[in-house]
Amino acid sequence: MKFSCLSFRQPSAGFILNSVKILEMCWQPTLCGHRHCTLAVHIAHRDWEDASWRELLEQRLGMSPTQIQALLLDGDKFGHRVITVLVDIRDTLLCPENIGHDEVKELENQALLPALGQKYLTVLLMMAILTSVRRNTSVEC
Repeated sequence: MKFSCLSFRQPSAGFILNSVKILEMCWQPTLCGHRHCTLAVHIAHRDWEDASWRELLEQRLGMSPTQIQALLLDGDKFGHRVITVLVDIRDTLLCPENIGHDEVKELENQALLPALGQKYLTVLLMMAILTSVRRNTSVEC
């Protein structure tokens, strides 16, 4: 079987793998053309630079440092440059600037990213974790 793929850096790929991240944020509606299509998730490389996701996990989702560490280790267990999971692309919406505070917080929790106003959000539905990891050093995503 062949699938188009999305390439994610860690820890985002692991968050998708564990169904913690269910919204993807883009500056452009790039995933609209893939609505109701299944895409493979490629784990590109580790990028721990921006830790805004850690604050959301701790403060909004109530995860302890131990739970966060376990989540990171689980997401990293397959390594990098691999395809491990299939997701179904659902609706894409433009997050308005004037959305209510509670609604913004809920969207930020689902995307594990802050400041979503005027950005495109696409719902990701995890379909399957692959039974065997696909190594891929030259992904064409």
